[in-house]
Amino acid sequence: MGKSKQTGNHKSDKKKNIAKLWKTKRRTKDLDQIHHDMKPEVAAKLLHQEVDYDVTGNAQHYCLHCARYFVDLRSLKEHVKTKVHKRRLKQLREEPYTQAEAERAAGMGSYIPAKKVVVQTQPLEEEAEEMK
Repeated sequence: MGKSKQTGNHKSDKKKNIAKLWKTKRRTKDLDQIHHDMKPEVAAKLLHQEVDYDVTGNAQHYCLHCARYFVDLRSLKEHVKTKVHKRRLKQLREEPYTQAEAERAAGMGSYIPAKKVVVQTQPLEEEAEEMK
């Protein structure tokens, strides 16, 4: 026999699979979506958003690489120094996977290995003002 797929409450119809709910609760953007956000025209919009009271920190302190909002500039600076941010930068160095690369890997052309992309931490507001 085997373990049943349904776990959790006995009587609740809403919670069919608790494990799946927890996995999708904190879902972040995929790497190819972040690569799209790193394009200069899109990045400018994300880094200079209008005040939005529904988002953490009124949408004024945003980490472009991790796709996260922060309460204030201090917490954003602390985040930039963390392992989580540095790991994300390392993941973003690899070029995003494309359909053309999938076809080459399947034998529809000669395989070209993925290129490395130069990714640097976004300039913080305070540092940008000092440079001017």
